[in-house]
Amino acid sequence: MISKRLQDAFNEQINKELYSEYLYLSMAAYFDSISLPGCANFMKVQVQEERFHAMKMYDFLNERGGRVELEAIKKPQVEFNSPLEVFELSYKHEQFVSKSINELMDIAISENDHAAKSFLNWFVDEQVEEEDSMDSIVNKLKLIGGKGHGLLMIDNELGARVFNPPVKE
Repeated sequence: MISKRLQDAFNEQINKELYSEYLYLSMAAYFDSISLPGCANFMKVQVQEERFHAMKMYDFLNERGGRVELEAIKKPQVEFNSPLEVFELSYKHEQFVSKSINELMDIAISENDHAAKSFLNWFVDEQVEEEDSMDSIVNKLKLIGGKGHGLLMIDNELGARVFNPPVKE
C-alpha cells in the first residue's frame, strides 16, 4: 500500500507528465505551421513518450493500491518566435521535470518506500537522456544560427525519430 503523501505526489507528477504531453503537442503544431515536419515529428514522438511516462505512473499507482486522481491540465504556450526558442523551452522544461522527479524520489526515500524508489530510478535515468537530447538540439541550432540549410538538415534528422516504448522490466 502506498502512503497518502506519496499517492498525492504521484498524482501531481502524472499531471506534469500529461502537461508535458500537451506542451510538446503545441510545439509540434507550431513546427507544422512553419513547414518543419521533422521538428514536428520529433515533438510528436515526445508527446508519445510523455503519455507513456504518465501511464507508467498511473499503472504503478494502481498496482500499489493508490487512487489516481486527475486534475485539470493547464493550457500550454502556443506562440513561439523560432525553432531555437522552442528547443530552449523544451530543455528548460525537461530540467523542471527532472527536479520534480527528484523531489518525488525524495518523498519515496523519506517514506522508506523501496518499491517507489525502485520504480522511480527508471525515471531518474530517463530524465538524464531527455535533458541531454534537448540540450544537444539547442547546441546544434545555436551552432548554425537557427536557420538556413543547417536548420533544414536538423529538421531532416529529427524527422527520422520514432517512438519505441521501453520493454516492461
